[in-house]
Amino acid sequence: MSIRLPPVLVVDDEKNMRLSLKTVLADEKYSVRAIESAEEAMSLLEREEFFMVITDARLGGMSGYEFLGKARAKWPDVPVMMITAYATPKLAVEAIQAGAIGYLPKPFAPEELLHAVARCAERYRLLQENAALRARTAETWTLEQIVGECPKMRELRQLIQTVAPTDARVLVLGESGTGKELVAGALHCLSQRREASYVRINCAAIPETLLESELFGHEKGAFTGALKQKPGRVEEADGGTIFLDEIADMSRPLQAKLLRFLEDGTFTRVGGTQELQVNVRLIAATNRDIIEAIRQDQFREDLFHRLNVVQFRLTPLRERGDDVLLLADHFLRSFGTSLNKNARVISRAARQKLLSHHWPGNVRELRNVIERALILETSNEVHPASLPDFQLEGRLHKAETLKPLGGESLDDRMANFERELISTMLEQNRFSLTRTAEQLKISRHALRYRMQRLNIATDSETDEDTGTLDGKSFSP
Repeated sequence: MSIRLPPVLVVDDEKNMRLSLKTVLADEKYSVRAIESAEEAMSLLEREEFFMVITDARLGGMSGYEFLGKARAKWPDVPVMMITAYATPKLAVEAIQAGAIGYLPKPFAPEELLHAVARCAERYRLLQENAALRARTAETWTLEQIVGECPKMRELRQLIQTVAPTDARVLVLGESGTGKELVAGALHCLSQRREASYVRINCAAIPETLLESELFGHEKGAFTGALKQKPGRVEEADGGTIFLDEIADMSRPLQAKLLRFLEDGTFTRVGGTQELQVNVRLIAATNRDIIEAIRQDQFREDLFHRLNVVQFRLTPLRERGDDVLLLADHFLRSFGTSLNKNARVISRAARQKLLSHHWPGNVRELRNVIERALILETSNEVHPASLPDFQLEGRLHKAETLKPLGGESLDDRMANFERELISTMLEQNRFSLTRTAEQLKISRHALRYRMQRLNIATDSETDEDTGTLDGKSFSP
C-alpha cells in the first residue's frame, strides 16, 4: 500500500532560510509549506495535516520554544525539529525536554536535516500502516460467515472462491438483508489484495453533494467548508478494494465520473486540476432492480456493463428452505454468548413458526428476530411466545404480492397467489403434505386437490420421514 505523505511545515522568519529549506526538501520530493510566524503555524496545524514541523528557535512574536510547547500539547503525534543560529548546550537540552525530536545549529549540512526528515517520514508511514492494519483485523470476512447449505448457497461460496483471486470487477445484486456486504468482504479477504485496504462506502447514506468529495477527495477551498485538502476514499483504497454499496442511488453526473475512473483508475479531486491515479479493485452492490433503473433513465447502461464483469445474484431467504433454521441456530449461538443467555435450542413449535414466515427482511430480519427472542426468553429453550407475531412484517409481503399486474384477470391473479403460497409452504416444510396442510389449516386431501388444480406436481405420495416426494425433488 502506498502511503501519501502530507507536507513538511517550515517556520522561519528569515526569507532566505525558508527558501533554502524548501529547495533542499523539494529536491528530495517532499512537499513543503514555508511560513514566517508561529501564530500562522498554529492556524495551519488546525486546518491541515503535516507529517513534521521544522521551526526556528527565535521568531518574531511567539518564540520557537513557546510554539514547540503549544504544538506538542495540542498535536502530540506531529514531530517538531528545532533549528537556531544561537545554539548552546543548555538550549538544546531545553528543546529536547520540551519535546523536540532534534536540535540543529545553523549552519548545518543538508544531510543532517534530510536524515531527520527521512526518519519522521518513515515514522508517519509506519503509523498509517499500523492504523490500516488494525482497521482490517478488527473486522474480517470469511466464507464460513456465509451460512447456508441449500444448493444456491453452495454455488455462491464456490463462485466467491473462483472469482476472489482475480481483479475482476463484481456486481452484487440482491434484496436488502441478503448478505451483499458479506460477499464483498469475502471477495476481498480471499483476494491477493487482502493485506491492503478494504474501503466501504454506502452511496445512499451520503448526500449527493458530498459523495463525489468522499470518493475522490477535494482541494482546499473547493467549496464552503473545505478548509484543507482531503484525500478521497479511492486514494485510501490504493492497492486494495473499494466496495460501493447501493450504487444505484448514485446521481447520474457522478456515475459519469465513476465511469471515467473505471477506465484507467485516474481521477481529479473536487476543485483540483492535477490528475491522480490509483490501483483499486471495485465491487458494487444494489438492492434495486438495476434493469428497471436503466429503463427509467436513473442508471447508466454503459456503467452497468462496465461493472457487470462478474455478477452475483443473492437468493432471498424465503427461497432457501431449511437454511432458515441453520441461520437461526447460528445466531442463537452468537447472541447466546454475547447476551449471556441460557437458551441454547429452539423448540419445535418455534422452528415451525420461523419456517412459516415469508422473511421480507431476509437474513437481517431473522438475525433481529433471534436477538429479540433471546432477550425475552427466560427458559433454556426458545419458544414461539418469544418470537414476533409477524403481523406487521406480513403486511410487507402482502403489499408486495398484491402489486397491480397488467393483463391478468382476478381469477388468474388469485390462482397465481395460491400457487405461490402453496409452493412456498411446501418448500419450507421440505414437501411434507401433512405439515403443510396443518399450517394452511386444511385437510391433507384438500391440499392434494388444490395442488392438482394448480398443476403443482402430485404424482407421488409424500415420504413423511424425509420430507420429500418419494425422495425426488419437487418442482411446481
